Amino acid sequence: MSGLTHISATGEASMVDVSAKDVTHRVAVAEGRVVMKPETLALIKSGDAKKGDVLGTARIAGIMAAKRTHELIPLCHPLMLSKIAVDLTLDDALPGVRVTATAKVAGQTGVEMEALTAVSVACLTIYDMVKAVDRFMTIEGVGMVEKSGGKSGDWKR
Repeated sequence: MSGLTHISATGEASMVDVSAKDVTHRVAVAEGRVVMKPETLALIKSGDAKKGDVLGTARIAGIMAAKRTHELIPLCHPLMLSKIAVDLTLDDALPGVRVTATAKVAGQTGVEMEALTAVSVACLTIYDMVKAVDRFMTIEGVGMVEKSGGKSGDWKR
């Protein structure tokens, strides 16, 4: 278990000590998508969903979730995010909504979990807001796209 950073030598869960790490500028980009019926996408486009502005609400939910990641994911460090952006793109080819989140911080640990949490909660919010008209929606492809900064350097899918 020595390769796992959140497991102590005796096998117990442990928050990683980042106090000796350098503060670096870190960026993480995650993505996901909500696939739905064409009629559901048209409803979102028209702005006529009963619960209100689907995209605006999902964007705010994603931003709020990123800021609370340390409260949701055990052993995550609380971070002073310098930026969180949630972008939503309507895609007729899916059909559905593509969600991308970018998280930035100057710190001693990465922001991958914050970007992933933002995407996940934004997708869940889209689902919640239109589930009354489309129970067949799926949330798919949630994952990291790229990250930069820190000891491990840059990474891109």
